[in-house]
Formats: sequence, structure tokens, C-alpha cells
Amino acid sequence: MFKDPEDLEKADLDQEEQEKQPMTGAGERGEEALSAGGEGEAAAEKNGAVKLKIPEEEEEEEEDRKVKFTGLNKEELLRVAGTPGWVRTRWALLVVFWLGWLGMLGGAVLIILQAPRCRELPATNWWNEGPLYQIGNIQAFTDARDLKGVEQKVSSLSQMKVRGVVVGPLHVAPADDAMGLRFEDVSPENGNLEQFKGLVQAAQKKGISVVLDLTPNYQGKSGAWFSNTSVTSVAERLKSALVFWLDQGVDGVQLSGVERVAAVVPSLWADIRAIVQNGTEQQPNKRVLIGVTERSSPDDVSTLLSSTGVDLLISRVLRTGSTDAAEHARSIQLLYSFNDQTRLAWSFGGRDEGHLASLVGPALARLNLLLLLTLPGTPVVNYGDEIGLMDEGTKFPKMLWDSDEELNGTLQEERAERLSSRRFFRTLSELRSKERSLMFGDFLLLSNSSSSLVYLRMWDQSPRYLAAFNWAEESAMLQLSGVMLPLQASVTISTNNSALPTDSSVDPRNLWLGPGQGTLLRFPYTG
Repeated sequence: MFKDPEDLEKADLDQEEQEKQPMTGAGERGEEALSAGGEGEAAAEKNGAVKLKIPEEEEEEEEDRKVKFTGLNKEELLRVAGTPGWVRTRWALLVVFWLGWLGMLGGAVLIILQAPRCRELPATNWWNEGPLYQIGNIQAFTDARDLKGVEQKVSSLSQMKVRGVVVGPLHVAPADDAMGLRFEDVSPENGNLEQFKGLVQAAQKKGISVVLDLTPNYQGKSGAWFSNTSVTSVAERLKSALVFWLDQGVDGVQLSGVERVAAVVPSLWADIRAIVQNGTEQQPNKRVLIGVTERSSPDDVSTLLSSTGVDLLISRVLRTGSTDAAEHARSIQLLYSFNDQTRLAWSFGGRDEGHLASLVGPALARLNLLLLLTLPGTPVVNYGDEIGLMDEGTKFPKMLWDSDEELNGTLQEERAERLSSRRFFRTLSELRSKERSLMFGDFLLLSNSSSSLVYLRMWDQSPRYLAAFNWAEESAMLQLSGVMLPLQASVTISTNNSALPTDSSVDPRNLWLGPGQGTLLRFPYTG
């Protein structure tokens, strides 16, 4: 015991210093005893305690050693890569890769060889790409009553997706007066040459080609080329006029009564064809020569197509006077079977025949427009046919243009009907100009009777279109059969949208049509 407090404090300090000293002697012997399998308890020396490694710390050190492993160096990798086992493995993988690649290449070639080949597109021209729109009377077409007024309506024509416009005749031609004929002068009531050139430029900017009707005696009654004695001199004068008008930029010429001049003066007719169809340095693009005939027999029309060599021939095949749909079907089938469809043109009316709604009746106007724009060949419509314009005491009724003015009662209903008809025409015209099956596809007659007609338009792997018509005053169930008809088809357009709504699905093998109704169905190619 310490008797003095200072001695006690000194003893405490000595004890602390001893604890700070490292273990020696007995401590080391304690560690040796532990490493030799001693009792496992720490031996304590008088100056401190033994620090032991516990299992958790040993595991951590082992993990640290593993993390610090940096892998093989370059020399070691090269030695391993050069061993026979790895060399054989690399060659095996390389062989597998190239075999797989060659197998995929062979499979692709096999698929291509076995796939159905695309059908070669037929040779077509711009007049095969959409409908032609006839303006046979300039004064009746616009309020301006001249060619400038027609130019102002080019945007409206473009909206209707027409591909070409046939204008005139415009030249000075006193009725039945061959001596007073002046091909190169625009009749004053129609405007002037500068207005015509403006119309051509405006139309062509919109992608609309302009065809000029140069029929000589268009106001007379003795025949388009006057008489057999005058046709030679008239044809000779026409040759120089053709060069003049083609130099003004027109895209083609239309002539009525082609059978007469081709038969009476075949050499002059050959010259006329060459001037129009061969192009000039000023306009090397293809121009169209359109012939118009009053013939209605398919045999006569086929003969004229061959003898005249025109690019398109407008006939009266659809204006036979018969209301029998089966007769129309036979005529269409004959013309299609024996002629190149790119040379067929279809029209119900025209400058001398009048308007569609007056010829077939207002109730069947849309039905016949549907027929006109889905047949194989080029559809030709008269101005105003797109709105159901009627001939009221004249074959040149005033065209009706819809303005933004407020209308009431009956006038408002009439305007709504005109707008609906124009949309119907525009939809059909756009389809006709972009769908290959409708533009130049094959024509297959599926069914025809005295009051109904069904045919199929198809091209290679393009979507198919089925056109069905019922001219009767009562409903009809058209039962069709054929391996090419699917279980379901979608309604693309219908003359009565309430009965067959657009985009609805129907069974084309059992098709119900209302009175005076027509429809166009679409279904995909299935191989």
C-alpha cells in the first residue's frame, strides 16, 4: 500500500507506461503455445494483452488477395493461345461461322428464286393515268365567259384529280363554210391566243395536260370534215395548223369524224398522225391524238382503232340506247379482249351528246360515274358531270360553281348534293390515278344480267377491286362464286353510303345492293 498520494499517482503512471510497451517474453511464448495447439486462451503478461485474428478477418484478407489478381499478361496469353486445344477451337468456330453465313445466303437466294416474280408494268402514257375533262363550251363553263375564266378554275380541276382537260374547239369556223375556216385564230367569243397560252401554262404547272379540239366543222351539220370533196383541202390546211398549236404548248389534239378522213385521204391522215404523235424540238414529250367517232359497235370501234392509229378513240359504245346491262357488259368485254386497254376511252356524253345526268337520269348518275371510272381504259367526262349537271333546253348548260354565300331552303339542299357528288367523283378519280389494279389492271367479268353487272380489276400483287352495279328499281342479292373471292372485303366507296358505309366489311360472294346502287369493294392479294 502507498502511504503517500504522490506515491499512488506515480504508481498509476508507471502502470500506463508499461501497457504502452510491446509484448515480449512470455507474450511471445504465449503465441508460440497457441500456434503449437495450446489451450487456445490468450496468455496475459503483466504489461498487456494478446491481439488474436478472428475468422472474419482472415476471410476479408483472402478476398483482398483475390481482388488484386490482374489476370494473365501478354506473354502468358500468347503462350495459352498457341496451345493445340485453343487453335483447334478457333478453327472450329471459324468454320461454324462461315457455314452459318453461307447457309443464310443460300436461304435468301432460295427465297428470292421461289418468290412470285413481279409482273412487268405495261407501257403507259400520261393520258392513261387519270380521267380527261371536256370543256366543249367556254362561255358556259365560267362567269367570265372566256379562256381567262377557264384558267381561274385550274385549281378546282386539280382538286378533282383530273389528268387532262380537253378544250374547245376554239377556232373560227362558220357553220358548213370550208372557205371561212381559220384554224389558227381563236374565236373572239372564246378569248384570244394570249389567254389560251396562259391557260396552258397554269394547267401544266398543276400537272394537268391540255388537249385542243381542232374538229374543223364543229358548228355545222354537214359532217366534221364538211364533204368528201372538201376533206382533202381541209386536211391539208389542218397540217400547218397542228404545227402552230403544238408550238403553243398543247399536249395533244382531238378530232371528230376520224373515220372519214382516214378512209378518204389515208396519206394525209398519216401526215396528221405523224405531226401530233412524233413530237417537235420545242416539245419532245409524248402528245396524244384523240379520235371521236359516232360508231357504237365493238367490232367497228376495234376496226377504227386499227385503221386510224389514234392513241385514244372515244366511241358511243356506252350510248347504244339500250338499258340492258348485259349488252353493255358484252361490249366492254369484247373491246377489252381484242384491243390494248391503254387505247380505250369511255364516255357517256360530250360536246354533242350532252351531260350524263340527263342521259341516264339523275338517280343513276353516280352509278354510271362509278362504271366509267373503274373500266379498263381512260374515262372521259363532260364538264359538270361531277356535280350531276342537267341539260335544260341546251347541251351547254351553265356550269354551277359553289360560293361561300348563305343559301336557304331548296338551294342549300341542292348545293349540299352538288358538293357530295363532287367528293364522290374526286374520291373515284384519285383511286383511279394511283391504284394499279384500276389504272391498268386485268378486267374479269364475274356476273352480268339485264340489270346487274359485277367485274374484278386486279394487277399482280396489288389490292383487288370488285365493282358491282344494280340498275334495277328493286334491291338485288348478287351471289358470286370464284376462287379469287375472299370471305370479307371492305367497302371503298358506294353510291349510297347509308346502305353500305365506307370501310365497312361485306361478304363479296353474297352482296346485297339497293335499287340503283353501285359499290366498289377492296380486298388484298393473297397469293
